[in-house]
Amino acid sequence: MRAAHSPRPSSAFITVDPDRAGKQVGFVMIPHSPHDDAWGVTRVPIAVIKNGHGPTVILEGGNHGDEYEGPITICDMIRDLDPAEVQGRLILMPANNVHAVIAGTRTSPVDGLNFNRTFPGDPRGTITQQIAAYISDNIYPIGDAFIDLHSGGSSLDIIPSAIIEPTDDPELHRRNVAAVRAFDAPMTVVISNFGEPRTATAAACRSGLVTVGSEMGGGGTVSLEALGVCRRGVRNVLAHLGVLAHHKGTSLRGDSQILELPGTSAYVFASADGVFEPFHANGATVSAGQPAGRIHCTWDPTRPPDLLHYAADGILYGRRQPGRVRPGNCCLVVAAPYRGVLA
Repeated sequence: MRAAHSPRPSSAFITVDPDRAGKQVGFVMIPHSPHDDAWGVTRVPIAVIKNGHGPTVILEGGNHGDEYEGPITICDMIRDLDPAEVQGRLILMPANNVHAVIAGTRTSPVDGLNFNRTFPGDPRGTITQQIAAYISDNIYPIGDAFIDLHSGGSSLDIIPSAIIEPTDDPELHRRNVAAVRAFDAPMTVVISNFGEPRTATAAACRSGLVTVGSEMGGGGTVSLEALGVCRRGVRNVLAHLGVLAHHKGTSLRGDSQILELPGTSAYVFASADGVFEPFHANGATVSAGQPAGRIHCTWDPTRPPDLLHYAADGILYGRRQPGRVRPGNCCLVVAAPYRGVLA
């Protein structure tokens, strides 16, 4: 935990005491006054499990509302973990983008915002911005590490993987890499999100938190394989950080190779309105210039399909789930061997 700071003025309040020992389950309450509720609140679920001495680890799920393995994993921990198993403190938040979680959508149906593009938020902004601000101002400062659990959501099917968030701090980078490797997913990937600074993991790194990301399957479903990877990986990281004891079932299984998304060349975007036909399955080895798929305009059979090509060598890491596409949709994602420095 770092030095205390003064959070920005906010009307949000919390129903649990983060400093109290034991297990508490409650809500971050953000006053919300829509048409049908003059003095209502948006309730963001939060649990605190505190015991003994050790680091504080924040676990986030539901950053996007159509990503399910992370929230299931966190809810299981809230119900099942005995405080006596913990050395330190867990702050468990399974549904941060709560309106989107309830709706099963990527973005909030209240204000249309992508929660993962709002950090550090605005305590006087829309509901999504206020949630991000509360986490930035009140949750990150009491933490030592942050585990952010994602999947491909409704639009992508992604190989289950642990994610390294880039940072300019060499020591934090070293600690991030060690924690991500401890997750021990089938694949480890460095993802910068086009250099986007408004994500939860980018904000966590700026706050000095050891940061672990993940991408667990997707396609708008719950993958049993990905859920198993997620459950095991979270416990592996918590054991690595000293919050939980090592136990059977945490043995290494991942590939030691670390991959990255090689800039904008990693992505294959739709060039036309139509139905996307991919040519390869996730995990296939592909090369720049190779045909990647085609887009059919099925309502105009006189128009030949648009042929798409890969722009990078590597393996197919993610593939669009819905067949229907429009120009600019991400259809395919390629990961390549990481060329940066790991230590």
